[in-house]
Amino acid sequence: MAASEETPREKRRAAIGTALFAVAPATAAGLVPWLLTRWQVKRPVPGGLPAQCVGAVLIGVGAAVITSSFVRFAVEGLGTPSPFAQTKHLVVGGWYGYVRNPIYVALTASITGQGLLLGQPKLFGLAALGAVPVAAFVVFHEEPTLARKFGPEYEVYRENVPRWVPRLTPWRVGPAPAM
Repeated sequence: MAASEETPREKRRAAIGTALFAVAPATAAGLVPWLLTRWQVKRPVPGGLPAQCVGAVLIGVGAAVITSSFVRFAVEGLGTPSPFAQTKHLVVGGWYGYVRNPIYVALTASITGQGLLLGQPKLFGLAALGAVPVAAFVVFHEEPTLARKFGPEYEVYRENVPRWVPRLTPWRVGPAPAM
């Protein structure tokens, strides 16, 4: 069944499930940094105003990437980012054309941005520490699961889109190769 042929019920379930799963990144990028810092700005902020501006940009871009990537899961993939309610279709549009894991990259950017904005280096440690289990999950669970579920479609995607460092231009799905 093509994405345009999905039932309204399937689309609604994907949207609701994705919205509910948004609690996970909100906790990782919002609640945990708040618990560690109470969002108090350290004076003086190392790097001053330029570092704070970079931090603000990282937070804003991170939030935008996370939001749009979650929408992609519901609309393009007809599922959620949760391993328990996976997509029906491989998600390769939007930020997924630049990097295979835009949500994880954006979460790290957002936490790092808070560290810069607030002058709270402990958030850099949080970002680095959080990257370890995420990388292990991606390599040992997520990628093998996607390879089994989507087969050659995922392999082509994986060959063209990097795992962590975004491409400069988006990859787009081309026509199927001739047999």
